Amino acid sequence: MSSVPVRLRGLLGQLSPATRRVAAHVLADPHAAAQSTITELAEQTGTSQSTIVRLCHETGLAGYREFRLALAADVARSDAETPTGITSDISPDDELATVVAKIAVADTRAVNQTAQALSVPDLEAVVVAVARARQIGIYGVGASGIVAADLEQKLRRIGLVAAAHTDIHLALTSAALLTGDDVAIGLSHSGTTSETVDALATARRAGAVTVAVTDAPRSPVAAAADRVLLTAAQETRFRSGATASRLAQLTVVDCLYVGVAQRTYAASRRALELTRDAVSHRRRT
Repeated sequence: MSSVPVRLRGLLGQLSPATRRVAAHVLADPHAAAQSTITELAEQTGTSQSTIVRLCHETGLAGYREFRLALAADVARSDAETPTGITSDISPDDELATVVAKIAVADTRAVNQTAQALSVPDLEAVVVAVARARQIGIYGVGASGIVAADLEQKLRRIGLVAAAHTDIHLALTSAALLTGDDVAIGLSHSGTTSETVDALATARRAGAVTVAVTDAPRSPVAAAADRVLLTAAQETRFRSGATASRLAQLTVVDCLYVGVAQRTYAASRRALELTRDAVSHRRRT
């Protein structure tokens, strides 16, 4: 199961104002929150104990005692994995070597936390659906569009019919033509990118199996999906999170690709050999 901060970030946009205030307070200083009693946390956030208990339930925990223990464990694990003196955000005064170190920490954390958050049963179901699909439509814009193109390239290399669409008109028209034999995959870190949500919803109405790759489990893109593959990446002021979120999505894409290739091993190996031979003469020696 993913860490408490990861779950809170994923839920933040879908919480009520009061519970969101508590979640934001915890995320701002997890160390202090892990040491606070429920009474202290309620006073610090201007909320009630019942609001805090509701937030605990939103994260899948029975109550505040379980929430506090899990948060303390997450904080200790994060401290152990983070080099001394390295904080999560980048400041204007940081030396370049410090920037490199902070980005490395953010990226490594995103990959590790995504591996923890990713549901293996959901991934297995998506692997099966993609391996059987007549065609796979992939939708994403911005940084997610880059990941969509990467997934298209990987699936094509093992002989599958896949197409990534970043233009909304092409995305909607392709999604409308999908059938129950097809799979549609939408990538959106926030889960609220309208182009991706609309394309995935269109594919679902057409009968395709729909998959969301997102950081937000209760987002619009997740609501349009039959299966949700969760990522975990924290945004920062200098957008190192934009790098981290892309790497988190690429982690999911790699797991999906390898799972499909493994399931269709003989055909995938043959396709990889053919495609490798087709481009081998393009390399200079």
